[in-house]
Amino acid sequence: MTETLDHHIGGRRVPGESGRVGQVFNPSTGEVARHVRLGGSAEVDAAVRAAQEALPAWQATPPAARARIMFRYRALLEEHAGEIAELISREHGKTLDDARGSLIRGWEVVEFACGIPHLLKGEHSRDVGAGIDTWSLIQPLGVCAGITPFNFPAMIPLWMFPLAVTCGNTFLLKPSERDPSCPLRLVELFEEAGGPPGVVNVVNGDKAAVQAILAHPDIEAVSFVGSTPVARAVYAGAAEHGKRVQALGGAKNHLVVMPDADLDKAADALLGAAYGSAGERCMAVSVAVPVGDVADPLRDRLADRVRTLKIGPYNDPAAEMGPIVTRDSLKRIESLVAKGIEEGAELVVDGRGLKLQGYEDGFYMGGCLFDRVTPDMTIYREEIFGPVLSTVRAESYADALQLVRDNPYGNGVSVFTRDGAAARDFAERSNIGMVGINIPIPVPVAYHTFGGWKNSFFGASNTHGMEGIRFYTRIKTVTSRWPTSGESRPEFVIPTHR
Repeated sequence: MTETLDHHIGGRRVPGESGRVGQVFNPSTGEVARHVRLGGSAEVDAAVRAAQEALPAWQATPPAARARIMFRYRALLEEHAGEIAELISREHGKTLDDARGSLIRGWEVVEFACGIPHLLKGEHSRDVGAGIDTWSLIQPLGVCAGITPFNFPAMIPLWMFPLAVTCGNTFLLKPSERDPSCPLRLVELFEEAGGPPGVVNVVNGDKAAVQAILAHPDIEAVSFVGSTPVARAVYAGAAEHGKRVQALGGAKNHLVVMPDADLDKAADALLGAAYGSAGERCMAVSVAVPVGDVADPLRDRLADRVRTLKIGPYNDPAAEMGPIVTRDSLKRIESLVAKGIEEGAELVVDGRGLKLQGYEDGFYMGGCLFDRVTPDMTIYREEIFGPVLSTVRAESYADALQLVRDNPYGNGVSVFTRDGAAARDFAERSNIGMVGINIPIPVPVAYHTFGGWKNSFFGASNTHGMEGIRFYTRIKTVTSRWPTSGESRPEFVIPTHR
């Protein structure tokens, strides 16, 4: 009998009422590793009730006390880093080193949240008028929810609930049903650090749970990370029900290689950014844009590197890339590769059909490299979310920049060059949320904002940094005057503070 994962509501594991169960695979072997209960409206409602019950006491907890819990939580995350990485890798498939790296990027947000007493300070203005003072209060929203994807089962939940709860909210987390073990463990460790039961709850599930979250009248805000079609639907559904929403969608990240770039460094950067985590990253580079005469030499360097990628199970210390998360995802990626060939792209390296001895049933695929891709091709227009790199040649810098500007996605973009003027112009004129200069994956540190433009983001406030604080709080402005003795009279004009 395989293990069945329950929900985590009010500080304990509960089976829920839906009776529906999903499968969780080990992508390295192709076996069903465990099952997970799939919740719906009843489970979401139970989690919201638990969050509401915990809310008054948690809001009354001083920010400094909340910060101390986060300090302890950060220590526990480091103490259990090996265990958490194992939970990530055995259900997602990414290598253990990659899993540890993603956990670190998550706990950096926890470190940022430890400064919450300072971050929640409002503003104060004395004597805005005669005897009148004005100040602002930064207050929590109430019950918030997060809907997180399979590709970062530690990092993205840690981008959400630590900020939300240190701001004084309570939280409902709906992780991906493909790899739910890690998010459940994260919440258990939060409670071990001193987080009260009910402050963070987990409802596992699929579309039914998402729809219940969007419609629930007592959820004030929803954070989402996933594909663009779902992000757009989450944004519309949450807004329809009067919720604050941030919905991060898909990407088609370009890396422009200028003629003066160091081609070996650019090729190494492209290799890691395109094929790390099997390309299952929203910030993965999926389009290389060589400018001018560098196209052929860059292609040769890339082809040699892609052919020698070390692919294996997550616990193989020599592996540079693990398997795809599910068999269905693998089939979808392979069909898109076939579509690229059909539409006239040149497949320089074909990674399909990879079988590893002893892991013949695993969801493996080698790296694929396309050249002479054009913007009208399906493999350029669609987010593949796999180990596939498309090369679109540009005759000039202006053509490369226009390609970036015309793409409907706007998550991340990079340029490799030695020309400071070109880099400065590229950073200024590219209509993309995160820009890298000689950096292939420009994911900001926790105290700067993370978020895309165009079809990569729907909402008003991004994640990380003060944008995250602003999303999980609202400002109340107080204007005060303490009357002195004497005569008073009614005033019929709008006060001008003069």
